[in-house]
Amino acid sequence: MPESYINKDLRFNSYGTYLRRRFGYRVSKVNVDGGFTCPNRDGTRGDGGCVYCDNSSFSPNSTLARIPIEIQMLEGMAYHRRRLGSEKFIIYFQKYTNTYGPVSKLRDLYHRALSHPDVLGISVGTRPDSLSDECLELLTELATRHYVCVELGLQSMDDAILNRINRGHTLAEYLQAVHRLSGRGIELCTHLIYGFPGETRRGFLRTADLLATLPINSVKLHQLHAVKGTRLAEMYRQGEFVPVSHQEYLATVCDFLEILPPQIAVQRLYGSAPLAIRVAPNWDFKNNQMWYTVVNELKRRGTWQGCRLAGSSSRVGNL
Repeated sequence: MPESYINKDLRFNSYGTYLRRRFGYRVSKVNVDGGFTCPNRDGTRGDGGCVYCDNSSFSPNSTLARIPIEIQMLEGMAYHRRRLGSEKFIIYFQKYTNTYGPVSKLRDLYHRALSHPDVLGISVGTRPDSLSDECLELLTELATRHYVCVELGLQSMDDAILNRINRGHTLAEYLQAVHRLSGRGIELCTHLIYGFPGETRRGFLRTADLLATLPINSVKLHQLHAVKGTRLAEMYRQGEFVPVSHQEYLATVCDFLEILPPQIAVQRLYGSAPLAIRVAPNWDFKNNQMWYTVVNELKRRGTWQGCRLAGSSSRVGNL
């Protein structure tokens, strides 16, 4: 694949680079809470949710369902304008399963988000088992006029791991969802986690090979981490969950990037949780610091995203 996708400073195809290349200016994602729940929490597919799930661990304090999304949007856009100088925005429906509800609710929320003149599109976090035909038709119609991205939580391609973490869906359901979404003008992002009990680096790296065969536009990665009040925190205290070390995670992420096709943008490389609820691991890296540990390791190796794929140039100088 052509290496023009790669940000030469970062050595991978960052999502920010992709958005600037596509739209011509800085674009930021703004998180909002649409007041959704999850079929893996209400008994439809399971109870209690995934063993690691606590949305407060990755959601800004300003995104609460009781606050109208218009106010959440304005606060988020103001923050990104001040901090990054962002000009346009993508509204990210993040918490829980944001296609899980009547299509009338989805239509209302999505249209309200898209009504702001500085909003280019929406990104919708969801599960492979929560995409009704009516929802797909709505997203397809919106994608004819706006940027639309569906973020599918896969987490692991190993069905045994998915079962152990109470994920409530299978790899086959993820593949079916990708098939149903493809060809509709909708971008696809896949969420992955590394560090599940019983998982190996080799097993995780197989996921990069899988993504290379699918119409995936972007990927999010983060380490498995336990926060207070979750089953995973109990597993950690009982010795059933041993977090991967920072060095193991760093090495695995760089290995993953080296075999990930360069046209797949990287939206996230690391997860963090507020100190007040964090249990383990406790690496004490901020997101930008973790980002640059990956960059520096790729530089040390002399490698970049996709460099180990067949047909890739082996010369760093081409970057």
